[in-house]
Amino acid sequence: MDPINILIGINIIAVFGANMPAAKKGFKSVVTEHREKPKSYLQQFPNTLATLSLIALIVAVFQIGTFEYKSESDLIRLSAFAVYIIFSWVQIWVYKSLGDNYSQDVVIYKKHSLITSGPYKYIRHPQYAAQILVDIAAAFATLSYVVLILAIIEIPFLIKRGIFEDRLLQKYFGEKFDNYKKKSGFLFPFLG
Repeated sequence: MDPINILIGINIIAVFGANMPAAKKGFKSVVTEHREKPKSYLQQFPNTLATLSLIALIVAVFQIGTFEYKSESDLIRLSAFAVYIIFSWVQIWVYKSLGDNYSQDVVIYKKHSLITSGPYKYIRHPQYAAQILVDIAAAFATLSYVVLILAIIEIPFLIKRGIFEDRLLQKYFGEKFDNYKKKSGFLFPFLG
């Protein structure tokens, strides 16, 4: 088996373990009282695409749904692997930065607070930025055309979900959110 794919497989398992608390918090969001949880396809569809990307990546580790590995692609694969590793762990940092505000849903809890520290100091939607980078990097690291197609499909839905969240945060935090928005980028620092 390919060494990059072995390391990606190990990282998938490690990230699963690190994400267990997030999964529990995701379940908590179902039972915790909230002020608002808007109904929208943006609640689940982007998450479903991310799950399909993960499944496609697991399959790609076994070189299914990938282009043939050639030595000419080693530099691209190694560079993409580095980006994949870095941003898969950035996602853990992002969810930990949210603390009790974390949810897999777009929701405002009764005791919700606006997080403007950690990665949120610079970017309003670092989870979505990291997800995009992880999926694209994973596609190039494994040369998976399936993961790449899913990542490209996922991008506009993550952007729409970010806009959806911004509107909800503006509704509940008003001027505080407006000031935060002026100091932070949408998906990348200083942009949007």
